[in-house]
Amino acid sequence: MRLIFFVCLTLNTLTVFGQDTLRTIPSDSLRLDRGKRVITLETYADRFNPRKALLYSAILPGSGQFYNKKYWKVPLVYGGFATGVFFISFYQDRYVTYKGELFGLLNDGSPAPSGFNEAQLRRIVDNSKRERDFFTIVTGFWYILQLVDAHVDAHLKEFDLNPQLQVRLEPMVESNPLNGQSAGLALKFKF
Repeated sequence: MRLIFFVCLTLNTLTVFGQDTLRTIPSDSLRLDRGKRVITLETYADRFNPRKALLYSAILPGSGQFYNKKYWKVPLVYGGFATGVFFISFYQDRYVTYKGELFGLLNDGSPAPSGFNEAQLRRIVDNSKRERDFFTIVTGFWYILQLVDAHVDAHLKEFDLNPQLQVRLEPMVESNPLNGQSAGLALKFKF
């Protein structure tokens, strides 16, 4: 048993050291020897690192989109956050106001300034709390969505699109011996 453990440990160590010696050439560049000259070709993906885009978006929302040079997405990110914060604050203010009226009605027995009875105030307070919590969750999802967008967009920078790729929607007529002819639309891909 000790021999097997020692052999596995030795092979694992040799593999790790073997991988470390191959790091003389960066993984994102290609070196070609032509006589005495060495030509280094950097990849397009090196300029847009997905981890950097994700980190930038995590620290300051929208900065990952700015890093990816998708400047038009930055107002959308902040517009989504502004909308979420607006609705959260709206329902929080409504929750606090009507909750205070409900407590005043229950403690003092005096009528509420808004004119609602106890059942209506309870329903308004519950609804406001539920909506506030819902928009808090939606804003959290918006934060995660902008993180994913920055990360995926940085990955897609290195994606090579075939210029001959075409997608068309064409009319189609199909003959079937059982049902006769049928007409419809066909989605055609050309590679």
